[in-house]
Amino acid sequence: MINFLLKSYKIHLPHLAPYNKELYPSFQSFNHLSSNIHPWIPSLSTFQNPMNIRKAAHLIAMKAKTQKYINIKLVLLGFFILFMVFFIIRSNASANTTTQNQQIQPIRAIQQENHVTSQTPSCTKLPPSLASTIMHYATSNITPQQTFKEISVTARVLERKSPCNFLVFGLGHDSLMWTALNHGGRTVFLEEDSSWIATIREMHPSLESYHVVYNTKLTDADNLLELGQLPGCKDVVSDIRFSSCQLALKGLPSVFYEVQWDLIMVDAPTGWIPEAPGRMGAIYTAGMVARQRPEGETEVFVHDVNREVEDKFSRTFLCEGYMKEQENRIRHFTIPSHRGGEVPFCP
Repeated sequence: MINFLLKSYKIHLPHLAPYNKELYPSFQSFNHLSSNIHPWIPSLSTFQNPMNIRKAAHLIAMKAKTQKYINIKLVLLGFFILFMVFFIIRSNASANTTTQNQQIQPIRAIQQENHVTSQTPSCTKLPPSLASTIMHYATSNITPQQTFKEISVTARVLERKSPCNFLVFGLGHDSLMWTALNHGGRTVFLEEDSSWIATIREMHPSLESYHVVYNTKLTDADNLLELGQLPGCKDVVSDIRFSSCQLALKGLPSVFYEVQWDLIMVDAPTGWIPEAPGRMGAIYTAGMVARQRPEGETEVFVHDVNREVEDKFSRTFLCEGYMKEQENRIRHFTIPSHRGGEVPFCP
């Protein structure tokens, strides 16, 4: 019984069992020892009474039940704590997801609103020059001298370079169109017929045009083509206003020499009758101005290249190596600046 009690309290004292008089001379000594082991262990004399033995057994059973109850309680408490931790983590995750969705929805709404706004055309007034052009061509029976495909050659370049400085030799039924296609830029027209300038100015005062006097004749074309091969006509450094070449146009309005032109259209002067000035000087001067610009390139267009003068002079002084395109009667040349170093007159 003593060993059972000691084992129940997890007390391992090998020297207490079994009882030996040599080790424990008297019950009084053992009673003293047992009371020193644990205050709850009764003395050995106590177990001589059966009632006390039953009480001791009942006490041990109650302790075992209490220990078992405490263990179950601890397990349940542990499960409860784990459940609460899991619930809190899940609640936080749900809250974060809801917050993100609430943040994303306004952003998407704003993006959709901006997309709809960007698709909505802004209400802006049509520029007066464009309005005048539309009204003119809508009510006029006279069409431009160039065909649609020929106009498209220059229009594609204007689409890429406008607004820019655009010089046109000639004032005609297509002048409003060129000004409109170069909207925002400066388009200047040089015309030989002063009475025609007055007529156009009365109809379209917004056009910028200047009168020009030419001192050549179409019958001089062959002679001028030979003179154009002289060294003085290949000088790209000197100001063309002081050139010794007979092909150079030195009496043009000052605006011609003061502005750096991005596009030059040669569609004048008259060149279909012997007494007409011809376009020899206009083609040569356009090429020289393009070469003398400080940097960059100049787009030069020559119309009516189906005629001998326009064909020969454009190939000679604008150079076939610089020709980019030909559509029916119009040729397009891109001439680079020759100021950057030793550049041959023609590539």
